[in-house]
Amino acid sequence: MATRADEPADPDRPRARRPSNGAVLLWVVGLTGFILVIGLLTGTGVRLVSLLVFLPAFAAAFADVRQTMFTACWSIAAMALSLAYHPAPDQGDDIAALTLTVIFGVLSVLGCRYRIGHENEMLRLRSTATAMQRSILRPLPLLTDQVLMDGVYEPLQEDKLVGGDIYDLAASPYGTRVLIGDVQGKGLPAIGAAFAVIGAFREAAYRETTLPGLVNALEEAVVRHNAIAAEADEPERFVTALVLCIDDSPTVQAICCGHPRPYLVGPGAAVSVLLDEADLPLGLGSLASAARTVGRFDFPFDTTLLLCTDGLTEARAPDGTFFPLRKRLAENAELPPNRLARSLHTVSRAFAAGHQQDDIAVLALRRATAEGRSPAA
Repeated sequence: MATRADEPADPDRPRARRPSNGAVLLWVVGLTGFILVIGLLTGTGVRLVSLLVFLPAFAAAFADVRQTMFTACWSIAAMALSLAYHPAPDQGDDIAALTLTVIFGVLSVLGCRYRIGHENEMLRLRSTATAMQRSILRPLPLLTDQVLMDGVYEPLQEDKLVGGDIYDLAASPYGTRVLIGDVQGKGLPAIGAAFAVIGAFREAAYRETTLPGLVNALEEAVVRHNAIAAEADEPERFVTALVLCIDDSPTVQAICCGHPRPYLVGPGAAVSVLLDEADLPLGLGSLASAARTVGRFDFPFDTTLLLCTDGLTEARAPDGTFFPLRKRLAENAELPPNRLARSLHTVSRAFAAGHQQDDIAVLALRRATAEGRSPAA
């Protein structure tokens, strides 16, 4: 199906905002009237009317093709009427002025078509990037029979939708498996490692009967990714991660692979979860002297379990002061999960004076009721 050059081919794709036809008409007529009034007051009307030759160029910068064509025709008509009303002594000057107006109008329309084509291409790329993000990181919130997970994810680079921080949740036969991680480094290589870990988690979370087996599968995925990266002369990556298993029992199983520990947030208080000594990050498991250990902690129904990456824990003010996460958690302990995560994100950005140093992932988990709804959702 053919489409106009000034419209995206997919009707569901978001479109660039452009002024309405009425706004363009009002703008063109208003500017023309302003020039005529100034010309009458100063006695330089003929010379000022020649400025209308630049109207299509301005329209081409923000209007669509039809609006730019209208502006070009308006400029040509205004110039022709001006020359007819007050012709120059040399007829060749009139012909040259009108010719330039026509040329400027045609070039403006062509420039507008090129600009809109470029915008549509960027929209298509953005749409593709959005689809890729949804295949890597599913939109929040996520819900299983055991837990509701909500939160905020923001890459460091605002023009990208995916960064080095990762998260996922899987409703496996052995309970809800939860993953949050942070890939070393930034850019496309970090995204490749992130995709490797996410893919391995989504497969192994349903296959592996134990949490150590799941983490070993993630370790193998990072090792394989690094082997392929080494063949392409790319740097190897490690991934800090926290992997949880939440079932119907009050106790949560956890394996921490060098990742910031979670917080239990209850009425008026926030407590850092004390796990065993953190294991090495994924990708460095061969350096460990012993197998990864499983930690356990209680997760009551009336508390929120907060998971985050170091983009939050290491956020700093301009004077170098670290973000007081535990204090802010205690102050916002009564908020439901989605508002708690967003509040922490907003406050941390204000604390850092808007200067984000790293990707940020803040996840708030709440146990689900038997009806599949969180009591604080």
